[in-house]
Amino acid sequence: MKTLFKRAAACALCLVLGDAWAGSVAFADLARHVQYQEVKISPDGHYVAATTVVDGKPLLALVDLAKQSGVMIKPREGNQVVDFWWVNDRRVLYTEGTKLAGWDRPFSTGEIFAVNADGGGAQLLFGYRASPSFKASLIQQRQPERASAEIIDTLRGDENHVLIGVTPWDSGVDGDYTKIFLMDVRDGSKHQVATAPVRKAEFVTDHHGVVRFALGVDSHAYMQVHYREGDGKPWTLLFQATAKKDVPIPLAFNRDDSVVYMSCDVPGKAGAVCPWEVDKQAMAEPVWSSEVASAADLVYSIDRQDVVGVYSMPATPTTEAFAPESDSMKAIIALSHDLPGESVRIVSGTDDGTKAVALASSDMDPGTFYLWDRATGKAVPLLQRAPWIKPMAMAEKQPVEFKARDGLTLHGYLSTPPGKEQAKHMPLVLYVHGGPFGVRDKWEYDPYVQALATHGYAVLQVNYRGSSGYGNAFIENGFGEWGGKMQDDLTDATDWAIKQGIADAGRVCIFGGSYGGYAALEGAVKEPDLYRCAIGYVGVYDLSMMYSKGDISDWVSGKSYLRYSLGSDPATLAARSPINQLDKLKANVMLIVGGQDTRVPPQHGENLHAALQKRGIAHEWLYKSDEGHGFYDEKNTAELFERVTQFLDRNLNGPAAGAGSH
Repeated sequence: MKTLFKRAAACALCLVLGDAWAGSVAFADLARHVQYQEVKISPDGHYVAATTVVDGKPLLALVDLAKQSGVMIKPREGNQVVDFWWVNDRRVLYTEGTKLAGWDRPFSTGEIFAVNADGGGAQLLFGYRASPSFKASLIQQRQPERASAEIIDTLRGDENHVLIGVTPWDSGVDGDYTKIFLMDVRDGSKHQVATAPVRKAEFVTDHHGVVRFALGVDSHAYMQVHYREGDGKPWTLLFQATAKKDVPIPLAFNRDDSVVYMSCDVPGKAGAVCPWEVDKQAMAEPVWSSEVASAADLVYSIDRQDVVGVYSMPATPTTEAFAPESDSMKAIIALSHDLPGESVRIVSGTDDGTKAVALASSDMDPGTFYLWDRATGKAVPLLQRAPWIKPMAMAEKQPVEFKARDGLTLHGYLSTPPGKEQAKHMPLVLYVHGGPFGVRDKWEYDPYVQALATHGYAVLQVNYRGSSGYGNAFIENGFGEWGGKMQDDLTDATDWAIKQGIADAGRVCIFGGSYGGYAALEGAVKEPDLYRCAIGYVGVYDLSMMYSKGDISDWVSGKSYLRYSLGSDPATLAARSPINQLDKLKANVMLIVGGQDTRVPPQHGENLHAALQKRGIAHEWLYKSDEGHGFYDEKNTAELFERVTQFLDRNLNGPAAGAGSH
């Protein structure tokens, strides 16, 4: 069956959140990190663990559901919990991240910590003790390890061990062959069980905890899929991608390990999932396919032993089941009925399948976690991700669809100021996502979109060619099209909005981050009469510099990736670089730069800033020396929202009539 989550006039979630908030939306509220990022239930259902923020401090919360009490685990000063796993009914492993120069979110330290559900038994199981600031309770007196580790499998049925992957720090810029260890969750002792056959590998295990697949890219940045029949068996290269050939990607085993569900290529379909039969090593007919969208994720049974369906997002989130009578589908259907307008996903479940944690969220709502009980068939609200956000005060995202000039169908979203859903000839911001490849705009809550729309601006997002979510062919359509067809898609989106009467011609600004920052400035010089202003946020402005600066060009496969996705002809790169086309510029410009950016080094913004100054072109400049590739600090983000909307007000003659002020 197919369940498509649609907006409803009524909002059952308001019973949880309270009445809609009347008044303007504060930028400080929109800039806040969510209070609860992830929630997971223990295997026996007695506890939940959650990443949380209390008084601005990131913590790991461990809650006894029966007693309605819990403890807070504080990571090392300046760090926050990146991910966590229940490894048995009473013990949690977690990893930490630190704010590192050049990254817009905490960067994983590669350490693995452990703690009991009652807060006891805290240990550093794996990691290099680089700083004396570790709490004494977390320090084991043993030799430090100069390597990073990741959890591969928590080994259901084995309370005392997990599988981890370990990669040495001194392995060079292209990484090393990850070693796989069986680690004891009580003391961190471990022994090696395998080595990956490809660098920087990702793994798929069967239900016996055996690593069966290793995925990675070769020196040409083409995907490889390796397979082995079991522990101690040799790796064989199962699939090899080329410039003209994609490969199936293994996703998960079925309950008895007889089938592996893989993403697969089906003629005429944007996405498909096929069973790969283990005994025959052959692909069977697809269990799911779509002419529009690729699979975003799998739907599992609540005990996570079976794959029962697929999540995708052709426009709004869609859940399609090939096992419609499964427990997870019943829970999703029940919750969706009670929460119209919300997208529902099962995010965690008990080993016996009797309880589950579900997340209900929408374009206007960061989300609420619910605890579902199979015995009653009911769900109760557990934790709100951002209780200070009032969904009914937010802007809706309406899916849109139109044709590019060459006939390619493009999808996107239009957000209008609350109460102005039917308004015409509005000031418009074309908000361009980064990437550009393998990234997309989604029907979900986005604080950047809300900062613009609740301030009175219509916001148009478009999944231009190269974006993910619409199949591999759609992504490959964007290769080599920086400043070319990808830019034309954005121009066509703007023209469409004007012709539809949505946007007021002459009152359009283009804004984006990373690749979106490039597209903003490239749009301003390629279509000088279309945009009144352009806002480049941590953007690329000199394409040739991509080959010499930034972390992509640091590795061999990264340079290969740039050659086929960006292009390598010096003349073309120069001609499509905004910094070389400033004689065409008419739009007013705002540049936003993070001084610690390692993905798009600040020289891109600094050089464009200097070039504009040399030409005597006044422009807005927002530089934060301690930020990276996208602002992370809440105060800096709030300031960004304030400065951007003030810039829009000056250039687009103010927001739409009737919009609230801030």
